[in-house]
Amino acid sequence: MKIIGIIGWKNSGKTFFAQKIISKLKKKGKKISSIKRAHHNFDIDTPNTDSYLHRKAGSNQVIVSSSKRWAKITELKNKDEKKLKDLLNELDKTDIVIVEGFKNDNHPKIEIINESNEGHLFSSVKNVIALISEHKLNSELPQFKKNEIDELVEFILKFNNE
Repeated sequence: MKIIGIIGWKNSGKTFFAQKIISKLKKKGKKISSIKRAHHNFDIDTPNTDSYLHRKAGSNQVIVSSSKRWAKITELKNKDEKKLKDLLNELDKTDIVIVEGFKNDNHPKIEIINESNEGHLFSSVKNVIALISEHKLNSELPQFKKNEIDELVEFILKFNNE
């Protein structure tokens, strides 16, 4: 399983690029999974749905299942957040995992650099393998413009971290 991270400062376009990369890889016949790190409290079930009511009533785990998809919600109750390696073990067999966030883990990462952000992460974060920026940066890393999604996907496909 190939793991590629997408990192960058808040509002740099991480989710935009993750979805573009996922879509292109899917069109190339790859089985893709993704993991998104949230830095805040979040819900995947909405108020007044059955799963929400089960969780609010005190269920530590809720599984919602249909013929289209299933999801498992686990309440951590302020325990330690799961590590990336543990989350990867939760995935079924896949070709490529796109990880948004988890910048301090050791998997290969592509940094999205937005001119409105202060500083770059690639000088202090481990294992950055490429950069996305509209301006040439002082780095030996491969660099892509924001509209070079096809070239970026080819780079990802050729990159070997397995």
